[in-house]
Amino acid sequence: MFRGFYTAASGMLTQQRRTEMLANNMANANTPGFKADQTAISSFSDMLLQRIDSQNIPTENGFRIPVNETVGSISTGVYLQEAMPLYTQGDLNETGLATDLSLENGNLPDGSALFFTVAGEDGNTKYTRNGNFTLDSQGYLTSASGLYVLDTNGNRIQPGSESFTVNDEGYLTNAAGNTTRIGVAYAETTENLLKQGDGLFATEDNTALQNGYGNVAFRIHQGFLERSNVDTSRTMTDMMASYRTFEANQKVLQAYDRSMEKAVNEVGRLG
Repeated sequence: MFRGFYTAASGMLTQQRRTEMLANNMANANTPGFKADQTAISSFSDMLLQRIDSQNIPTENGFRIPVNETVGSISTGVYLQEAMPLYTQGDLNETGLATDLSLENGNLPDGSALFFTVAGEDGNTKYTRNGNFTLDSQGYLTSASGLYVLDTNGNRIQPGSESFTVNDEGYLTNAAGNTTRIGVAYAETTENLLKQGDGLFATEDNTALQNGYGNVAFRIHQGFLERSNVDTSRTMTDMMASYRTFEANQKVLQAYDRSMEKAVNEVGRLG
């Protein structure tokens, strides 16, 4: 009986965490470059149930030996194993602002991704798909969270003013005619990427990703932003399904509670 409490409660906790993740996706549906999270729900190891019984031996003394009869397996509940970002391309939205940049993926291999490179506050390179850049007071190109955008050599980019152009190949030319190339990183596999706040990603051991130029085909668009890849209709449907599953587990928990109450107050009562 108590096992049922744990199983139903684990289902409720799992669906609560899944609902929180879906709500976060919905809240970032209009965040440029946001990558929606997906969940992987797994089951705890099943338990094998056996019944203790005895068997008569046809002897003069009627000898009995204990035996175990297999009843079957029972689930011990589920848990939210991990949340995995979905790295598919979002739609491009034209803004007309010179500081807005977007990456358009070419034919990337499955499981790979492209990112702009920015300088993290901890000194390590971070990666983002949010090209909603701006200029700081010194004319440096910075991300929406205030981090410096880097070129292919890992240096800060200083256009000086918004009078600059960026071509499809990532070359930025400012008003003085100076040219630098915007840093684009290529992750051959996204399995070792960690999702951080403010639309940033980092590698597990902070090792730098390889340069994207020359490895895969892509284009950079000036005056465009990549939209979030959150499917709002499906997210709302998944949230309703998660809530219904939570509610079903709640009903099971209440049924166990009533059964325990009856067992304590009525079944065990002496006449």
